[in-house]
Amino acid sequence: MTRRLISILIVDDEPLARQRLRMLLDKHRELITIGECCDGVQAVDTILTQKPDLVFLDVQMPELNGFEVLGLIGVERIPAVIFVTAYDQYAVRAFEVNAVDYLLKPFDRARFESAFMRALREIELRDMSGGKKSIDALLTTLQKDHRLPDRILAKAAGRISILHIEQIDWIESAGNYVKLHVGKETHLVRETMAQMERRLNSARFARIHRTAIVNMERIKELRPHFHGDYQVILDTGVKLALSRRYRNRLGSLIGGRE
Repeated sequence: MTRRLISILIVDDEPLARQRLRMLLDKHRELITIGECCDGVQAVDTILTQKPDLVFLDVQMPELNGFEVLGLIGVERIPAVIFVTAYDQYAVRAFEVNAVDYLLKPFDRARFESAFMRALREIELRDMSGGKKSIDALLTTLQKDHRLPDRILAKAAGRISILHIEQIDWIESAGNYVKLHVGKETHLVRETMAQMERRLNSARFARIHRTAIVNMERIKELRPHFHGDYQVILDTGVKLALSRRYRNRLGSLIGGRE
C-alpha cells in the first residue's frame, strides 16, 4: 500500500456515474484527494495543471473521447488510468493500450476494489521506477491504433481553445512553452519544442531551426541565405531561418532549388 496521499481525478460526462465513483472512493478518503471533470477538454486541462496520480476516465464523451484525452496530454504526463466504459469493445482496448484496468458499467464494489488496488500497486511501482515502460507502451499503442492527435488544446486568459493541428502555420519556441501561430493569432502552450515535435506528423511539419517548426504546406518560397542557411518564406509573409543543422528536414524542397 502506498503511504503518501494519492490524488484522483474522475472524468465522466454523466453526473450519476461520477457520484457512483465518489461513493465507492469514500472508504479510501484517508489516501486520496478527488477532483472531477465532466468532459474531455476540462480533463486535459486539469491533468496538465493538477497532475493527478490516477484518473478514472470515461471513454465516450463529447468533443474529446478518453483515448483523445491521453493523446493530447503527451507521453511524459500520462497518469495511471482506469478506463470506465459501457461498451465491451472499449474495455478490451483499454488493456491493449496498457491501462491499469477497466470498469465495465454497471460494476459492483468488488470489481471496483479490484481495479483500485491494482492502480495503487501501479502507482507504487511508478514511484519507485518512474513507470516509463508502461507509459511509453501506452502512447506507442495509441499512436499505432488511433493515429496522432489531430487537435491540440491551448489556454489563454482562462479560456481553452481547441485547435486543429493542420491550421497551425508555424510553431515558435518560448522557453518551457511554445507559441502556435495560426493566421494572425498566437496561442501559448506549455510544451517544449521536443515534446511538440513528437506530437506532429513529420510528413506535414518539419523542424527548421532550434526555435521553429513549420507547416510545410505553408511554405511559399525558399531563398539561399548566408553560410549555407536558407530563408523560409510562408504564404502569410512570415520569414523564418532554416539552419544547416535541420536542412535535411526539407531536403526534397532544397534539392529542387540547387
